[in-house]
Amino acid sequence: MSFFARPHYASDATQFIDSLKAAKPTLEQEQRQGRALLWDKRIDRQWQAEAKAAQVPQKPYVYQTQPTLEG
Repeated sequence: MSFFARPHYASDATQFIDSLKAAKPTLEQEQRQGRALLWDKRIDRQWQAEAKAAQVPQKPYVYQTQPTLEG
């Protein structure tokens, strides 16, 4: 056994998560569904490339108005 090992030790955070999972067994499945809803998406690489190619470079000072050539 290692000198630094603490047998049968669980931190407060680990104990809380374990008790939460025991109280609500469907928690992990619900988390996976939520992640799939918001994050796990297929990326359309062609659309992404077209959008990147269509970007217009931003001017150094965005609030400067264009001088008119009239008048």
